Amino acid sequence: MTRPQRAPATSLTLEELLGQSAWFTALDEPARAQVRSDVSERAVALGDSLSHHGERQHAWYGVLEGLIKWAITARDGRTVTLGGQSVGSWFGEGTLIRDAPRQSDLVALRYSRVAQIPFDTFDWLRHHRPSFNDFLLTQVNDRLHWFMGNYATHGLLDTDNRVARALVGMVHPLSNPRGERHLQLSQEELANLAAVSRQSCNSALTRFKSAGLVQSEYGGIVVLDLPGLQELAQ
Repeated sequence: MTRPQRAPATSLTLEELLGQSAWFTALDEPARAQVRSDVSERAVALGDSLSHHGERQHAWYGVLEGLIKWAITARDGRTVTLGGQSVGSWFGEGTLIRDAPRQSDLVALRYSRVAQIPFDTFDWLRHHRPSFNDFLLTQVNDRLHWFMGNYATHGLLDTDNRVARALVGMVHPLSNPRGERHLQLSQEELANLAAVSRQSCNSALTRFKSAGLVQSEYGGIVVLDLPGLQELAQ
């Protein structure tokens, strides 16, 4: 029996990431030049933290390669995953706008590379380039709407609905603007995203596979029928 092969890893250069980012292409040339001058790249090993709970965040992040999760860890060691950020996505604006310590950890689920735009550059863009501020307003609003939906989901929906919503969340433009359907996500991480047990998550995935909604491949899960999952997630 042939083992399914992992989808080729996506990797972007800084210029490629900027070039496909709507907020960057909307800037005038002087502002673009400033961003290019200030942006830097950082590698994060599997399991390492990009930023810890309680730390001051000094940059706005974009994913060049890999997958970054938001997580909160309780004092007894239990961890809840709030979401994931895939290649092409930008995140961390809320913490910078609040100018307050982070309320979650940012952890690499596999080897990752991120772009970093310094706080001073981010803040300058926010105050002097209306198109950038409009982008942030839309992104923060979309993220709030998504988290409100998650809160309702955990109170009102059953296990299958919650697992479906977690999968839909991983292809949402906020976390996955490239729309990639091969999610390099373990079943344990998916269970955390859905706030269900791993056993319940695996049972839900089995039903999804039988219905033709997803399939398992080496290194992750492939979404085959996004509208079907979205219907389940309502």
